[in-house]
Amino acid sequence: MSSDETTTPTPSDDAPQFVLPLVVRIERTEPPARTDALETAARAVLTLLSDDRSLGEGEWAQAVRDWQDARIRKVVRRARGAEWRRAEALPGITVTGKSAEVRVFPPVPLDGWPKELARLQVSGTDLDDPEPPADPDAATPVLWLSPDLDMSAGKAMAQAGHGAQLAWWELSGEDRTAWIEAGFPLAVRTAAPDRWERLVTSGLPLVRDAGFTEIAPGSCTVVADHPALRLDRR
Repeated sequence: MSSDETTTPTPSDDAPQFVLPLVVRIERTEPPARTDALETAARAVLTLLSDDRSLGEGEWAQAVRDWQDARIRKVVRRARGAEWRRAEALPGITVTGKSAEVRVFPPVPLDGWPKELARLQVSGTDLDDPEPPADPDAATPVLWLSPDLDMSAGKAMAQAGHGAQLAWWELSGEDRTAWIEAGFPLAVRTAAPDRWERLVTSGLPLVRDAGFTEIAPGSCTVVADHPALRLDRR
């Protein structure tokens, strides 16, 4: 697993840095499918961003504002058994996919992790898909992964979360409401090389990694292809 941040310009890179913790449940005997874990992580980010506690005067709102005023850094850790139960006892939101469970927590300072989360492992687990994921419907928002990068499951989960967040920022209020009411349908897929070439120049939200882990700084990792944004850019 890994920690990530985008290179999208922020009001001040000198601002105090916060991180959005995500924990994926990975039991020894029943690990989640890789694609489902990526999609569930992306929905978890959207769920937190749209939660009343993250908005206005909500109890998480200041932490979310502080985090978004700097870089949208995310860290994905893994847990099982008692570790997962301790993580679930902390304030946060658990989002469930077909086989994956991901819990997202309000942002914390880089050096201010709750001890129950700080002790969780960041690396050491690979996830696989038992069979290739089906092609997404044309009306489904798709977070397209670069075909040129070999990312661990945790790295890809964080990058998918970044892509979902960038799409969320660019949507109108009406389109956000529609996405919420539909339950945040989305797909994560690896783009074919020719599609990827078109996507990175399409004007759709594009994630560039800061290069702290696994890949080179400035690498393009995800394009967020939401139909509501696609209409304006293609």
